[in-house]
Amino acid sequence: MSEPVEELVSGAARDAGGWMGALAVAQVATGADGIIVRWNRAAQELLGYTPHHVVGRHIADLLHPGADRGLGRSLWEAAASGRGVMGTVTAWHAEGYPIELEIWASPLPDRHEDTAAVMVFAADAHAARRIRGSSAVWDGLFARSPVGIAVLDTQLRFLRVNPALERMNGLSESDHVGRRLSQLLPEVNARDMEEAMHTVLESGQPVLDRRRSGRTPAAPDRDRVWSCSYVRVEDPAGRALGIIATLLDITDEQRAQTEAEAGRHRLALLSEASIRIGSSLELESTAQELADLAVPRLADAVTVDVLDSLARGDEPGPGLAAGVGLRRLGKAPLTGSPVITALAPLGRTLVFPAGAPYTQVLAGREPFLLARLDANAIAPVARHTSRPAKLLELGVHSFMMIPLVARDLVLGMATFYRTRPLGPFDSDDSALAAQLAARAAISIDNARLYHREHDTAVTLQRSMLPQHITPPPGIEVAHRYLPASDANEVGGDWYDVLHLPGGKAALLIGDVMGHGIAAAAVMGRLSASVRALARLDLDPQDILAQLEAALEDMTEPMLTTLLYAVVDPATGHCRLTRAGHPPPALIDPDGEVRLLHVPPGTPLGVGGTRYTTTDHTFQPGSILVLYTDGLIESRTSDIDERLAELTDALAEPSPSLDAMCDSLLARLVPASADDDIALLIARTPPAKK
Repeated sequence: MSEPVEELVSGAARDAGGWMGALAVAQVATGADGIIVRWNRAAQELLGYTPHHVVGRHIADLLHPGADRGLGRSLWEAAASGRGVMGTVTAWHAEGYPIELEIWASPLPDRHEDTAAVMVFAADAHAARRIRGSSAVWDGLFARSPVGIAVLDTQLRFLRVNPALERMNGLSESDHVGRRLSQLLPEVNARDMEEAMHTVLESGQPVLDRRRSGRTPAAPDRDRVWSCSYVRVEDPAGRALGIIATLLDITDEQRAQTEAEAGRHRLALLSEASIRIGSSLELESTAQELADLAVPRLADAVTVDVLDSLARGDEPGPGLAAGVGLRRLGKAPLTGSPVITALAPLGRTLVFPAGAPYTQVLAGREPFLLARLDANAIAPVARHTSRPAKLLELGVHSFMMIPLVARDLVLGMATFYRTRPLGPFDSDDSALAAQLAARAAISIDNARLYHREHDTAVTLQRSMLPQHITPPPGIEVAHRYLPASDANEVGGDWYDVLHLPGGKAALLIGDVMGHGIAAAAVMGRLSASVRALARLDLDPQDILAQLEAALEDMTEPMLTTLLYAVVDPATGHCRLTRAGHPPPALIDPDGEVRLLHVPPGTPLGVGGTRYTTTDHTFQPGSILVLYTDGLIESRTSDIDERLAELTDALAEPSPSLDAMCDSLLARLVPASADDDIALLIARTPPAKK
């Protein structure tokens, strides 16, 4: 409804002729408690009070001090209880003199509360009596009001209707008079309306904003909605004489409200989809999330099928000319639905020939909506499968097929089924399903790209690590590389063992502070540089200086931590240099574990650092443990706690260096590592017996 009720009534009053057309008519509105809430300019001119002085006061306060206040209150209470009243009262002008007023008070429906507000019209009684007869004004209001008005007797037969109601119903007043609503308009919910009017006749309590809906001769091909209010008319003794009904056409308002609610529903569903769909980079989880989200708010059953090649971990196939294979990865509800039971189970691969509807919809990359499923609609697919006929028997009356397309790549199909009597799927449903499917398709493609990059990064990383380490005589080594679970975390860790002149060994471990394929590439270049520099038998600090220069030559350098150790197996002498790397651990032959003190330095790539080499002498049979930060860093513990856990784990006896590697990883690394991990353990020759 485009205008509030009070605006419609006041507009009708201005147009009604008689004294309302000739005089300024005060319009005063009160709440259910009699407190004034509206005071128009005409009221100010008539009684002299500004809205500031009267709004918030009880309407009875405006009566003449010597007047019968009980009469004023009874008139208002009668109106507030649902009965229109007319009368003459003496009010007190703001300038201190009495003024006689004629008033008409009527309840107004409030859709949000059970109580009624009251609208009061008032005019100077002496002037009004000079220019009109008492019934003419109300006849004018009745005739010109844009609100439909009807008077019915105690048998609920029409006695009179105004022109507005004639237009609403598409029937003349003579067609109404003497007939009941149920006889006159069988295509509206007349029985409900008559029950409401009977209640008003029996109880005396008005019924406000009761909805009437259906079709009338005024618009036989279109459903409309009206807001109806009913008030009992009484004689002076309080006996019921009939009903006054008022009707407002709220079809447009109702439609706007319905559309707004549908819009809010769609936005809420899409908002939830942005949170729930794609919460993990797993094909099965993403497909099931889409199905679970759509049931039951959009459909009664949903299946989600992904290209079989994707489900196997391969790239999408070359095309659909030879048909398509789809793996069912999502299905909702999982149990309790005859429709779902009739459909292929999760994990099943479905093969469709080139001419099958599924294949055609995938090839067209456009949603397919079959609003009404019947025997004629399923005839074209009957030669491919009997399943549509079975679904029709189970009550499916409407369905949609929505391709899963992301980055111009067809990934699969989501199918939506409806069985409940909600009406068929429409274009809005198809658009909503397409938006949900698009979100799921992006997540599915992200999962595909994630796994591809993860595999590529791991392959590149492993190819650059030493494949076969042969330490110098007297040095025993064990090593491990554990890629991170996240593709974005793979790439930068490496280790190596190099032969140096004089039977010495260079043990090194590093971590490029980046991730993915780029970090793995930088790591490969640094690893090759270290191998070349080590053959020159440079001091460790000089090697780090050369690596610093190599990083400066790169277009996109990355910071890198490095620990470089030169061990002489014959003497146990060891020289260590750190560039921002975690400290090495040493296990003495007697089992004592300690972290070696080596100046930490700054990561390679920072620039301007002079690195320091520290000399240590190991006892025969000592074990040196080198590792990257992925082994000791944790989101829930600080670094000191994790280093203590490392030394505690190393203090436990191990039968071999390989067993020690496995024990460290099992104890310190969760099942799903956040960062890749490199581990290198070396033991010097035991003491000669």
